[in-house]
Amino acid sequence: MPEQVPTARRVSREARRDLLIDAVVALIEAGRLDEVTMESVAERAGVSRPLVYRHFANRNDLLAAAYRREASTLHGELAAEVAAATSVVEMYRTLVRGSLRATTASRDGVFAALRAAGTNNRGLRTEQRNRDVTTVRAFAARAVRELGVEPARATAATVLLLGAIDPLVAQWRRRPSEANAALLEEVYVRMVLGGLGIDAPA
Repeated sequence: MPEQVPTARRVSREARRDLLIDAVVALIEAGRLDEVTMESVAERAGVSRPLVYRHFANRNDLLAAAYRREASTLHGELAAEVAAATSVVEMYRTLVRGSLRATTASRDGVFAALRAAGTNNRGLRTEQRNRDVTTVRAFAARAVRELGVEPARATAATVLLLGAIDPLVAQWRRRPSEANAALLEEVYVRMVLGGLGIDAPA
């Protein structure tokens, strides 16, 4: 396929890179993870293979970039929703709902495929840890400011409560229903209330 150079040159390097990642994600969403190659991505994006190599070193680099972008986008979306919550308890409710919503979206399939492909490398793990640190600080600071929770307790409780999100999502996957989602959310909120020393409603 001839390289669509005029079209490619009209966009920035960052936009061109995004188009290539879009091609990777589209292949994965179509259940074609094994077919993700420099050649197939070039064909899907309508460019030449050398152009793909200008942005990515190899297939693993492509997959890591796709995982990085999708994870960053999801984190940004959820962080904005959580930040808009009216209380620290609502922050946790929003986090649960957003986490379950992401599990039902096509993005979850992309994450699962990318994890299975071994893209969870050291660099990606470091980025995730940095996001986790930022999240802990935001939740703990809100608890201190809003509830007067002692900082050490707020941080310890936040780490434990955030660590319970993955098991919660796993429980929902076993029985993905609205009723189970509501049950898990309420159980989780009870944990939040206890962890932060808030009296539960009668």
